[in-house]
Amino acid sequence: MDKGIKITDIFASNVFDDATMRERLPKRIYQELKNSMKEGVELDKHVADVVANAMKDWAIEKGATHYSHWFQPLTGYTAEKHDAFITPTGDGGVILEFSGKELIKGEPDGSSFPSGGLRSTFEARGYTAWDLSSPAFIHEAPSGAVLCIPTVFFSYTGEALDKKTPLLRSMEAINKQALRVVHLFGRTDVTKVTTSVGAEQEYFLVDKDLYMKRHDLIFAGRTLFGAPAPKGQEMDDHYFGIIKERIAAYMNDLNVELWKLGVTAKTQHNEVAPAQHELAPVYATTNIATDHNQLVMEAMKRVALRHNLVCLLHEKPFDGVNGSGKHNNWSLITDTGVNLLDPGKTPHENRQFLLILAAILKAVDEYAPLLRESAANPGNDHRLGANEAPPAIISVFLGEQLEDVLNQLCEKGEATSSKEGTESNIGLATVPNFRMDATDRNRTSPFAFTGNKFEFRMVGSSASIADANIVLNTIVAETLRQAADILEAADDVEMAAHDLIKKWVSEHIRIIFNGNGYSKEWVEEAVRRGLPNITNMVDAAGYLTSPESVELFQRHNVLTEIELRAREEVAYETYAKAINIEARTMIDMAKKEIIPAVIKYTTTVADSIHGVEAAGYDASVQRIVMADCSKYLKEMNDALIKLQHNVRRAASLEHFKDRAVAYRDEVCTAMEELRRPADALELIVDAKEWPFPTYGDLMFNV
Repeated sequence: MDKGIKITDIFASNVFDDATMRERLPKRIYQELKNSMKEGVELDKHVADVVANAMKDWAIEKGATHYSHWFQPLTGYTAEKHDAFITPTGDGGVILEFSGKELIKGEPDGSSFPSGGLRSTFEARGYTAWDLSSPAFIHEAPSGAVLCIPTVFFSYTGEALDKKTPLLRSMEAINKQALRVVHLFGRTDVTKVTTSVGAEQEYFLVDKDLYMKRHDLIFAGRTLFGAPAPKGQEMDDHYFGIIKERIAAYMNDLNVELWKLGVTAKTQHNEVAPAQHELAPVYATTNIATDHNQLVMEAMKRVALRHNLVCLLHEKPFDGVNGSGKHNNWSLITDTGVNLLDPGKTPHENRQFLLILAAILKAVDEYAPLLRESAANPGNDHRLGANEAPPAIISVFLGEQLEDVLNQLCEKGEATSSKEGTESNIGLATVPNFRMDATDRNRTSPFAFTGNKFEFRMVGSSASIADANIVLNTIVAETLRQAADILEAADDVEMAAHDLIKKWVSEHIRIIFNGNGYSKEWVEEAVRRGLPNITNMVDAAGYLTSPESVELFQRHNVLTEIELRAREEVAYETYAKAINIEARTMIDMAKKEIIPAVIKYTTTVADSIHGVEAAGYDASVQRIVMADCSKYLKEMNDALIKLQHNVRRAASLEHFKDRAVAYRDEVCTAMEELRRPADALELIVDAKEWPFPTYGDLMFNV
């Protein structure tokens, strides 16, 4: 960052935020807009026109010539269509205008995005509508600046075609039920409860010149071939290591981009694998955090190119080393500033906290398959279960302090104490003592309590966090609803809460696991406990439309059965298309790059054998090399033929679920069979002959 730039001066400078609105809007208009945001009532046309004009003037001052409704379709990415502010005047000139109607409503093609059958090609109409809760922002690019207006996206028949609409609905659902609970505990001053999220984002950076020589990275986002480098992450020297100057320069530029957009990018460091890094923001309300995480991913990729780098957001770009996720840190915050997941100094006495905790345990246990599905994508199938990623089995880590409180409740009927953190003492006079936390942390847990929040570690690095938070909000809204129903009918709320906490903890204690989630013993223990182990996206997708899921989402007005079935179909189609792209890329690389390179190398070896033996010397080593190459080359060709056949068969299946199953069971298996001999050949063939950069080249040349 330029030394003359102050963070406080640039932060949110490209955001039409509350401070900017207060400054630029007439007081009455500003108040009416704020009332609409707070009460959820329709915005008056006159107010919309004034807001739109002020927004336009602000954007033009920032260099913008166009505006766009910025939305989040079911692709998992964002979408935008740019319209200029110009309006013809009739005398051959133009004026710059932006109306309230243009601000509030847009009309993209509803059939060109994944819709799961909600929209056919001949049913093209879709609408975008301004999300008042998320501020507009300026997207800067060398080609010019664009005013981006966050919107929802829905069909002509009213179904949600995006991820933001159900997210906002889920926030309303948990607000409604959480308010009932806190009011029962006497917090009548609370008028709103929001979920707060901080999404830590992991990513890889590779040199662009090397990236352009790998078709698998270009088309699939991950390496489909690649033998392990001589050195990986086994020395633990990259994690939190000194950040290289080239990477630090990238991070610096990335921070400036994000700060201008109001993203509170705070923490940055090297991650476990070589070439892997992480960025973590400060918390924001869930819809804002979701928007921000999309902006983070977009900025990461865009800024990388300026440094002749490419940002890889795939969950497993390199086999055998750490994969990338995004830890979704989730909590409940009141409009009076209270974190409902803060246990306080004496958790055993905090009955409101314990009730909410019990409700969360019940929600995660009863809807574990649905929570697992919310983190399912093709890349995560390769990541979950090893190398710093949580296992596919959903469990909850609470730590010693809370586990002890809950055990007291279950065993004695009453919790009378809470474990406290001890004073640190490492025996150094120059290091001051401090109060240590009351419990350790667990990096293998998919859903871990970390002081005043739950960290859902299962979400993949390329995924939108909307899906996970839609599910989290909705399942907890449901168990809070059940709690409120029981407590509202009770004569003694405190005693009823005590009994309910004990009952729910006893019934759902199986979901609590504080041990090593990577161990084989835990897999066996999870089976004994009856916890599901859903290892892949195809198996997970069906839980979207289980009777329990349909009832849950419809009860809280988050997703209809039609919308759920559409998302199930999109999940199967997404999986099949992703694997199809990977398989076709493998076929192309094997036929056009690897096999020709091996043939060329073996020809050289054969010539060497003839020459050495003609000179009367021993060529046994060359013959061993030749035999190994010929063996693996034959295995490659057999696997290639099988993969081509399996791809054709899978692609021919008509039903979307059948296609996904075939790609998982037949195509993925054939891909693994093709990769094994190819990776073995990489370790034999002359490096000068190998057709693309190796793992060592990619991970250690940034």
